[in-house]
Amino acid sequence: MAIRTARPRNSEGRMSLGEHLVELRKRLTIIGVAILAAAVGGWFLADPVWAALSEPLRVVAEAQGRDATINYTAVTEAFDTKLVIALVLGVVIASPIWLYQLWAFIVPALHRREKQYAIGFLAAALPLFLAGCAAGWFVLPHIVELLTGFAAEGTATLLTAKFYLDFSLKLILAIGIGFVLPVVLVMLNFARVITGASILKAWRWAILTITVFTAFATPAADIMSMFLLAIPMVGLYYLAAGISVINDKRVAKREAALAAEYGIDAAPA
Repeated sequence: MAIRTARPRNSEGRMSLGEHLVELRKRLTIIGVAILAAAVGGWFLADPVWAALSEPLRVVAEAQGRDATINYTAVTEAFDTKLVIALVLGVVIASPIWLYQLWAFIVPALHRREKQYAIGFLAAALPLFLAGCAAGWFVLPHIVELLTGFAAEGTATLLTAKFYLDFSLKLILAIGIGFVLPVVLVMLNFARVITGASILKAWRWAILTITVFTAFATPAADIMSMFLLAIPMVGLYYLAAGISVINDKRVAKREAALAAEYGIDAAPA
């Protein structure tokens, strides 16, 4: 009976370029299958999701007393709209799988405890992403009502399905991704790419970026929605900085203990 053995690696435990490509292909295949499988379930949820996304226009029609409807301008547009919603739902539903696969490919050399932390980060990323999407869902009706309110009296708001879907999804997903960025900062800190001090040092740029981002995500006239988005994002940024600073101190303490054990001068040159 032939026994299949694992391919040997070099003395440093590194993989060759070919092995990296094989690993990447395997993980991309898992990601693709997971998203497609989740999209099948998303297909059956597409109709109620589309009805919920279209609800702000019904509110506009009642509040402003004029026609506000979604129109299909092509034969395949109704099918295309449902397919896009199903695929987006598939990406969201399968997010725990593809997030883990990407992270496992990028940083395979983490220690056991650091891998546990990584899994914790991924577990935190999903609820934060959903919270961001919920925030986008909250401000969407206000944005639609405000922007359509600039139409002249006696006119009608007739939006194409493709345009309205793109507008709604980009708004909701952009805010959802914005809520996940602090988790990415912490992940980069644990991977020793950035330090907590550098995150804190960039707080002015971070607040400016968050302000500009929320200003683009919400209408300029809707200041309240802008602050409702900016305040939790700023709080999450400082939380990520605090966690990173604590991790840096823990790592420095561990390295100092190892240096003392082996009689190495750990002081910077």
